[in-house]
Amino acid sequence: MTDGSARRFARPALCVVKVGSSSLRGHDGRLDRGQVANIAEQLVAAQQAGTRVVLVSSGAVAAGMGLLGLERRPTDLPTLQACAAVGQGELIHEYQQVLARSGRAAAQILLSQDDFVRRGRYLNARTTLRRLLELGAMPIINENDAVATEELAYGDNDHLAALVASMLDAQLLVLLSDVEGLYDADPRTSAEVGLIERVDDVDALDDASIGGVGSYVGSGGMRTKVGSARVAVRSATHTVVADARRPGVLAEVVEGGAVGTWFVAQPQRLEARRLWIGFALRAHGQVHVNDGAVHALRVGGASLLSVGVVHADGEFASGDAVEVRGPDGRLVARGLSNYSVDDLRRIAGRSTSDAAEAFGSGFAREVVHRDDLVLL
Repeated sequence: MTDGSARRFARPALCVVKVGSSSLRGHDGRLDRGQVANIAEQLVAAQQAGTRVVLVSSGAVAAGMGLLGLERRPTDLPTLQACAAVGQGELIHEYQQVLARSGRAAAQILLSQDDFVRRGRYLNARTTLRRLLELGAMPIINENDAVATEELAYGDNDHLAALVASMLDAQLLVLLSDVEGLYDADPRTSAEVGLIERVDDVDALDDASIGGVGSYVGSGGMRTKVGSARVAVRSATHTVVADARRPGVLAEVVEGGAVGTWFVAQPQRLEARRLWIGFALRAHGQVHVNDGAVHALRVGGASLLSVGVVHADGEFASGDAVEVRGPDGRLVARGLSNYSVDDLRRIAGRSTSDAAEAFGSGFAREVVHRDDLVLL
């Protein structure tokens, strides 16, 4: 048990746990049934101790790889989807065997990006998950890999877990991985590394120093975990990255113990619509702006105007999500564009009044209104 005075945070009422592919695959290429059972037993113990749990589990592709005799993760989409279709049944079966021994039911939920983007589906998914928790079942979520395309291309179950945590107002997100946490240097290339135990400002981290893709089994990496932490902490959700194979890791984390890397939750939750714009929607293009626009957005809290736009790329229509990037290429914000990419290119660098005079009153609008903009 953790001394209450030394706890990082109070025991959460609701916790979302994500476990990655590399933490569930054995040396023989098949699903590591012992590790799945270990994770499931820890989840049951957390529930028995008073914390409701939702699991986001990778592993379907890894399980399918073993069953199909593949030694390395495929790179082509059809084979990835075939592996997911073959492996998903084995994955959920292994969890259910352990949960059944404690009188609990596993509820398989397969989600895609549309379930967070389309409001009707979002509300339905949230209602279903909440009801499952009320009934004592354990939701086990994975991306709908067998039919989805973009999700497999990005391998972003970390991001999915953060969105689920936000959806359910969870107090804690636990990202279980094959590493101990976030290090101050790359352990693969540096002999002297130290674990970063606490991150108070995730936006202050240097992206260049954060590791990318991890083991070949999974498609995520520390960069996706840090990105997921950015989503979660803005939802007032504490996030911990820890080693999935550490004995009793979940109990230690849930009790607020000093395990892994703790990303401290922001005290105020970003409103749901801004979370949706900033993190759930796929960006269809980029709007490149000058230093004046960056200053106006970051310091002045202004809308993005055409006079500050240098150029735009991608394929987006009015109402689509876009990234706003400064002169150095760094991401400044995400927002909903009032213009298509072609129209925005026509008015880039012009004042709003000049654009309206040249092309009509329909161009007397902001490029992105501040209410539709999320600074990143």
